[in-house]
Amino acid sequence: MLFPGTAGELEGLWKEAAGPRRGAAVFAHPHPLHGGTMHNKVVYRAVQALTQSGFATLRFQFRGVGLSKGRYDAGRGEVEDVRSALDEAQARGGPGAALVAGGFSFGAAMALKASDGDPRVAAFIGLGLPVATESGRMLPRPPADRPALFVVGERDAYGPPDDLARFLQAAPWTRRVVIPGADHFFEGQLEEVAAEIRAFLESLTLPAIEGKAS
Repeated sequence: MLFPGTAGELEGLWKEAAGPRRGAAVFAHPHPLHGGTMHNKVVYRAVQALTQSGFATLRFQFRGVGLSKGRYDAGRGEVEDVRSALDEAQARGGPGAALVAGGFSFGAAMALKASDGDPRVAAFIGLGLPVATESGRMLPRPPADRPALFVVGERDAYGPPDDLARFLQAAPWTRRVVIPGADHFFEGQLEEVAAEIRAFLESLTLPAIEGKAS
């Protein structure tokens, strides 16, 4: 599927919820200049967990990746790409749909920036938030009134657990999970990541969704 973006059409994949729909979600992929795409295995497993938990989910290619128009914009345009994806997810999910925003690595940073101040976003999921990299500079703190889940590998060099803990210290609604022995890519431990996502989503109380988008 293609949907409108500020630099031209963006390529995406929309996956319906398994069972009754509780809301809609957007999940963003890792850094485009380092091989990141919406087909990344961490993104794929996160989307599986989201749809299994009742969230119809849009994963998409950042500008310049796959069939998406435009070119890499050093994180500025990529934030706009996430906002465009949120618009598309809301349109497909219906005007009353509760939105969840999230991403992996660079995608988590872009999704956190895009969802900052957006009242439509009811919850946030960040995997491997790269707080120790250029992408992780100048990130907004997660809002105090919005539940959020941050999952990090114990051996993540791009967003070490202690750095993430300092970043999140003023955000009381956040849940920080450290996966023992895992690296930035959660190699061999993606089921533990998916289980944490499912548990977080099952704990949320969100507005009921009436009907389903076509």
